[in-house]
Amino acid sequence: MVSPPPAAEARAPLRVGPAQRPLMGSQGRHGSPRDGGPGEGEGGEARKLQEGRVVRGKRKKGKGKAGARQGGRGSGEEGKSGPAAKEAAGPGVEAGEKAGPGPEGAAGGSVEERARRTVEGDEGSAGAGKEAKGRDDGKEEERRVTAGRQEDARPGRTQGRGGQAWSRNTGAGGAAMAAAAEEEAAAAAREPPSRPASGPALWRLPEELLLLICSYLDMRALGRLAQVCRWLRRFTSCDLLWRRIARASLNSGFTRLGTDLMASVPVKERVKVSQNWRLGRCREGILLKWKCSQMPWMQLEGDSLYVSQANFILAYQFRPDGASLNRRPLGVFAGHDEDVCHFVLANSHIISAGGDGKIGVHKIHSTFTAKYSAHEQEVNCVDCKGGIIVSGSRDRTAKVWSLASGRLGQCLHTIQTEDRVWSIAVSPLLSGQLMTHLGSDFPPGAGVLDVMYETPSTLLSCGYDTYVRYWDLRASVRSLRPLGKLGWRWLEPLSLPLHLPFLDRKCIMEWEEPHDSTLYCLQTDGNHLLATGSSYYGVVRLWDRRQRACLHAFPLTSAPLSSPVYCLRFTTKHLYAALSYNLHVLDFQNP
Repeated sequence: MVSPPPAAEARAPLRVGPAQRPLMGSQGRHGSPRDGGPGEGEGGEARKLQEGRVVRGKRKKGKGKAGARQGGRGSGEEGKSGPAAKEAAGPGVEAGEKAGPGPEGAAGGSVEERARRTVEGDEGSAGAGKEAKGRDDGKEEERRVTAGRQEDARPGRTQGRGGQAWSRNTGAGGAAMAAAAEEEAAAAAREPPSRPASGPALWRLPEELLLLICSYLDMRALGRLAQVCRWLRRFTSCDLLWRRIARASLNSGFTRLGTDLMASVPVKERVKVSQNWRLGRCREGILLKWKCSQMPWMQLEGDSLYVSQANFILAYQFRPDGASLNRRPLGVFAGHDEDVCHFVLANSHIISAGGDGKIGVHKIHSTFTAKYSAHEQEVNCVDCKGGIIVSGSRDRTAKVWSLASGRLGQCLHTIQTEDRVWSIAVSPLLSGQLMTHLGSDFPPGAGVLDVMYETPSTLLSCGYDTYVRYWDLRASVRSLRPLGKLGWRWLEPLSLPLHLPFLDRKCIMEWEEPHDSTLYCLQTDGNHLLATGSSYYGVVRLWDRRQRACLHAFPLTSAPLSSPVYCLRFTTKHLYAALSYNLHVLDFQNP
């Protein structure tokens, strides 16, 4: 409600509706209604409206000069001059001009007109202010959104640059990170898994009792049990559970008496490889090749292979896979004028027999080499145990020598035989006495080409008659004939009897070569596996001694290059066969 001035108190009161908001003049200060400015009580909202009008006025190209006498303040149309200002200000401006300089004219007309003008100015100013405020708010919102987008984009760009830098760092330190991850995985794998808290009551038994129960399981049942959880997988890997299975397997590292020859290798892993021997699964390869035909012999010791080539003995080192050799030999041992026929390893020495009738003694880890004439013809075989060397020759004699340095080259005893000596084996008992005669019911020419002791009382032999025979010196005696005095003076210091009985025995088991081929060599694991080398096509045969028939056959040569297998050796993972032109390997670990 606008109060009329004192001069207009006689007039009827003018109703202008509810009180309007105080307006702000163009000066932005509080003023009285007589000055045409805003009334008292205007606040921050009026200030915002005024600022909006100022901004809107600045954006317009044509700005006019507004005067107090041409247009009233707060009309909402700043910047307009002349008729446009008058038209925008309404009839109150014309009335004010006609009224003259009186108080009412100075104020812009009568009270009624001034009230109407004030109301209209208020509405116009409010509308213009709202419009300007809306535009300003819209622009402010747009600026805020744009700034927000820029701020949102900055972390993305930063993250992208960080991602690129991380990628570059990954390329530089990826190996270290991978190594650290592998170490963590290995450490986690080394940690023993805890026993399951829940499950059958059987798993809560003491481990000793559980081991006893699981020891009755077969290989397949143990394999399935290992798939239940990590704890059972570790538990079923115990060697005690697999020893019984390993002793019944082929070439698992256990002898017939239960001796473990490879205690450093887990028994479970050996049983796995043993299945490849049983099924004949292997991968064939060639380790060495020779330009001319040879009659090689070889021996294994640790991770080294010793093989004869012509009149030399070369030592090679196996690579970690065991199926290949380092091409550069570790050592070369020479001393014979003709081919090396046979050699053995004993007491860090190599004792060799040559076609020149000489015996050579070489120290493995030094350059010491000694040779001496032993026989009138080529020396076919040699063996050494307990410091005693025994040699056999085509001159139908077998001689005994000492390995002691003071008596090296001195013949201790000579044994005359009825035929050429092809093979010799010294008993592990070192008894120095004639134990038995292996029989005389063989056809002429049925020579024994290889013989080996398995235990002090059992031995194996093979030869021209195409048979592998198993002998037990404790078997039944067929005949007993005295031999008379044996004059072995070198045995006298051992206080051994000189009158010995002659025991004629018969083999307790034999296996026949299916193709009637001469058997040049044999090898056994000391338990169930037997391997033989034939005279034709380089055939290597595997036998299970619990069966009569051959288990598997591996021909290593074809018809144009037919060759005997002169020597073979094997470990729990590989088999090595020496032929005329090549040294072959059968890998049973990675078939």
